Amino acid sequence: MKLLVSRSLKIGFLCLSLITLAGCAQHSTSHHQAQSVCEQGDLMSQTTLYFGMSRADGPNITQAQWQHFVNSEVTPRFRDGLTVFRGQGQWLGANGKIAREHSRALVLIYPRRDKASNAKIEKLRQLYMHQFQQESVMRVDSTPCVSF
Repeated sequence: MKLLVSRSLKIGFLCLSLITLAGCAQHSTSHHQAQSVCEQGDLMSQTTLYFGMSRADGPNITQAQWQHFVNSEVTPRFRDGLTVFRGQGQWLGANGKIAREHSRALVLIYPRRDKASNAKIEKLRQLYMHQFQQESVMRVDSTPCVSF
């Protein structure tokens, strides 16, 4: 009986190990395939930053102030180009009232895993928050296929 239980445990462990290894092999293949899914273009990093145009205390950020920030801070850091969209943010405040704020979405595309670009993006966020008294600048990252 002891031999039968011991053998059953060994077979069970062996089966569990094979299943686990098969899962790892499949994951490895899937991960490799995900890295080369672009039918056209190259896998790149895309970051969209959302900038509020209102201040808690003080006047709203003007179009001229925004454009100066883009011209003097963003463009020199991302010389290959960028895109800006105008937006209108909305949320339900703690007081139960709908709050709205004009915003700008800044889209940047750059090589994957580029530490220098990541540092530049974080610097832009800090500069904007400091210069325009903002609590935050939202950042959204994705990995699209890009071709020019």
